[in-house]
Amino acid sequence: MSGVLRTVNRIVLGLLGLVLVVAGGSVLAVGLGAKPPSWWIYDSRKDVLLGVADRQRWRDEGWWWPTVIAVLGVLVLLALWWLVAQFRRRRLTEVLVDTGDGEGALVRGRALESVLVSGAEELDGVAHAGATLTGRRSAPRARVNLTLEPHAAPGEALRLLGEDALAQARNSAGLESLPAEVRLRAVKHRAERVS
Repeated sequence: MSGVLRTVNRIVLGLLGLVLVVAGGSVLAVGLGAKPPSWWIYDSRKDVLLGVADRQRWRDEGWWWPTVIAVLGVLVLLALWWLVAQFRRRRLTEVLVDTGDGEGALVRGRALESVLVSGAEELDGVAHAGATLTGRRSAPRARVNLTLEPHAAPGEALRLLGEDALAQARNSAGLESLPAEVRLRAVKHRAERVS
């Protein structure tokens, strides 16, 4: 779903950007003295985009205002859907585990995340860990955040994470692979005074 949402975002933003560039560019061009085509909305520097006659032209038509309101309502609903989709969690809620019987079983995503976090926090040099599962339920991916102690070596922490915590989570869910994106941070600490 995140791939579809990303594609919709790009299309919507591209179309909105194109409309704004064309409209703004044409207003700027006419304002600077360019001669627009005869079918264009306005045609001189002193002309306004919507004059009184243009605003009142459709007032007597019975279909005009219901159509305008319906179109604007659909646009508002689409904008709200798009806004809600931006804030929707992309966290994987369940993981499909192959049980060998052809049906499979579902494991809660939070349970697998907690296995990953507890395994990572047991590693030497890790002060705090956080994990989020993303991807598809048949092919999960992990996003792991590690906060390292001042004495920890980042390379060693990554190696231990892969060999211990990720392997434990992968084996506990019966997954063939569990790709991970790891972000490392260091614990903030005061500099030690040397005497």
